[in-house]
Amino acid sequence: MKNLKMAMAFIAVFTPAVFITGCQKNEVTGEPVAEPSVKADFDGQYLKVVNFDFDKSEISSLAASILKENAQYLSANLNINIVVEGHCDSRGTVAYNLALGQRRALKVKEYYVSLGIASDRIAAISYGEEKPVDPEENEDAYAKNRRAETKMVSK
Repeated sequence: MKNLKMAMAFIAVFTPAVFITGCQKNEVTGEPVAEPSVKADFDGQYLKVVNFDFDKSEISSLAASILKENAQYLSANLNINIVVEGHCDSRGTVAYNLALGQRRALKVKEYYVSLGIASDRIAAISYGEEKPVDPEENEDAYAKNRRAETKMVSK
């Protein structure tokens, strides 16, 4: 919980525009809108997850094949926007892991764009180490937590 509070303070004070990119804007205020107000059946569901090596943000060949499958689905379903969520294991500082998670999310976004998915359909955000899928402190858990998740949202 302490790390979450520190991360939120870091985001709010130092880099509010960096952690949400490519999202829609409110037509009245011009402010970014991270979540649509009307939920579709797929809202909040995830496509296939990709994992990363320790302290890396490069797309591996396995990750590339997974992202290609995800992109095929997105190409056939133009009513879906996505939020790419970058995650890290618990090693490293809060600030470092937020930055690394953002690099991972942006690399995945760039890869989707290279596969023909429109940039304006993709938002990218970092959660750093704050949302582990496995809370254990061992190599298997670390490997699971170094990931980018693609969450579907309606337009």
